[in-house]
Amino acid sequence: MKRVLTIVLITFIFTGCKQASNPEKELKIATLDRAKASSVSENTDKIADTIGVASSSQQPISDTSKKIIKTGDISFETGDLYGTRKKIITSLKNLSGYVSEENETNDSYRRSLTLKLRVPAKNFDLLLDSVSGNASKIDSKNVRVADVTSQFIDIKTSLVNQQLLEKRYQDLLKRSDKISDVLQIENKLTEIRTAIDSTQGTLNYLSRQVAYSILEVNLYSEQTPQYSGTTIGDRLSASLKGGWELMQNLFFGIINIWPLAIVAVVVYLIIKRWRAKRKLRVVQQ
Repeated sequence: MKRVLTIVLITFIFTGCKQASNPEKELKIATLDRAKASSVSENTDKIADTIGVASSSQQPISDTSKKIIKTGDISFETGDLYGTRKKIITSLKNLSGYVSEENETNDSYRRSLTLKLRVPAKNFDLLLDSVSGNASKIDSKNVRVADVTSQFIDIKTSLVNQQLLEKRYQDLLKRSDKISDVLQIENKLTEIRTAIDSTQGTLNYLSRQVAYSILEVNLYSEQTPQYSGTTIGDRLSASLKGGWELMQNLFFGIINIWPLAIVAVVVYLIIKRWRAKRKLRVVQQ
């Protein structure tokens, strides 16, 4: 009997301990579930941040100095066209500039040159003064200044943000294992890279415009028409040539009207014959 009671008591205690241990197990399971859910949520947030526009992580642009584009043009007369051009080119080289375009026009009354000069922005005024000093008479002179600081900062900021976005997509691509996700991310990276190249090209162009100023120079010299053939020999040669040309024109003109000449000859012969017959009748009477 004591044995039976002892077994029942042990069984009761064992059952109670097992039931008491179940809540602890459930608590551990619940804790693990919450940890997994938290991990999934964090990953989701990271992915969302990765594919989102990086507006919260915009990088400040340190270069905020003024960006100025300076251009100008000058038109003037000079007595020595090519001598003046040589002086301008020499001055331009001394100021670290170069000729980007050159055109020449010439007629009976004026010979002119158009030069498009590019020079470092800091030397623009020196070049303009040097060019003006070679003019006999200045017709026009204009200088234009454009402040593109805000435009430069906007483009630079856009470029930095696009590069940050590209890096985030690249990081996401490394962690992706699904083919569909990989293809989608690669397409997006292609779009971002195209936008980066376009923005970089615009920034480079703007930087060149700021770094080098443009001066367009139009210089000309007046000239009186020169007539050749002023000597007696030249005039005699020209007269003989003109007479020969006149004879050629007359000869070929006659050839062109040969049908009329034949008709005229036939008419003349008919009239002559008719007159001869009439004269013969009169004599016979």
